[in-house]
Amino acid sequence: MSDADKFLYVDRNLVNNPLAQADWATKKLVWVPSERLGFEAGSIKEERGDECTVELADSGKKIKVNKDDIQKMNPPKFSKVEDMAELTCLNEASVLHNLKERYYSGLIYTYSGLFCVVINPYKNLPIYSEEIVNMYKGKKRHEMPPHIYAITDTAYRSMMQDREDQAILCTGESGAGKTENTKKVIQYLAHVASSSKFKKDQVGLKPRHLCVFIIILFLQWEISDDGNAPVPLQLISFLIFLAFGIFPF
Repeated sequence: MSDADKFLYVDRNLVNNPLAQADWATKKLVWVPSERLGFEAGSIKEERGDECTVELADSGKKIKVNKDDIQKMNPPKFSKVEDMAELTCLNEASVLHNLKERYYSGLIYTYSGLFCVVINPYKNLPIYSEEIVNMYKGKKRHEMPPHIYAITDTAYRSMMQDREDQAILCTGESGAGKTENTKKVIQYLAHVASSSKFKKDQVGLKPRHLCVFIIILFLQWEISDDGNAPVPLQLISFLIFLAFGIFPF
């Protein structure tokens, strides 16, 4: 497994553990609210009316919990699942636990149906090279692990095949990684568009010139209240790529 693969793929041999599956079924593991952690794993020991006695998995402490506050836990085979829409028990605790497990394993991208959830790693990862771009180029989403490149390629292919406008919306709080992922979208589009086998007499423009229109689409920005305006500055290095063919990312 390469350095990049460790941040893209899940080792299913480690996840599909028969012992873990048996333990989950025997202990009736569930999620219960926790002031410190949000949710904690526990096993139901006793049920009386609307109240359950739950033994916490980590501490062994027994607590009383209302049935309505208990959330079901997914079988271990769904650990670090790539698309959370596939979860048998789709609830808040399971979603947060899956994102946490993937993040702690270096997997920052996770699908949730049509959406792609990204958690900022606050460090550089080796998953944005030209080699990785080529890995995702032309692939269907389910053929590759979650990545912003897969989302971008889907939009690009739909645009080329259907001849209809496409949109990629990056949302999140300050520091979530919106700008960085927008840069990766532009990087991917520039690479794919410049390598496409367009004929100048069909389109009227060279592929590299077409990339300029991609930039125009991403210039719809506002300066935030704190005065930050990073996107236009980052586009300078992208313009260097267009002019000289130098890959600056």
